[in-house]
Amino acid sequence: MDGTPRDSIELRGLRVLGRHGCLPEEQERDQPFEVDLDVVLDLSAAGRTDDLADTLDYGAVVAAVVGVVAGPPSALLERVAEQIAEAVLADARVAAVTVAVRKLRPPVPADLATAGVRLTRAR
Repeated sequence: MDGTPRDSIELRGLRVLGRHGCLPEEQERDQPFEVDLDVVLDLSAAGRTDDLADTLDYGAVVAAVVGVVAGPPSALLERVAEQIAEAVLADARVAAVTVAVRKLRPPVPADLATAGVRLTRAR
């Protein structure tokens, strides 16, 4: 192996109300968003010790994501995803993160279930 962690913590289907979008009404009323994360880090110590201190506390990660999505409005989902990635990468143990953000009720005149973005950021 090249030393790059291949382990990951997966968080799926986090639903949070936020006010993101380009249209004025999107920034005036809450709408549902869904977030998935793949957080890459070395989990070998936690696997050996069974100690939360040796891994990433996903409760803290969820709180950070909620803070971004429920926080100040952004026009673009790309910005929301970037802010989430930055928050997750603030923990030095994280090597990379893939963030997917979906708007569950996109404002388009068609039957579209979701609109979203997915990005990956690494150190």
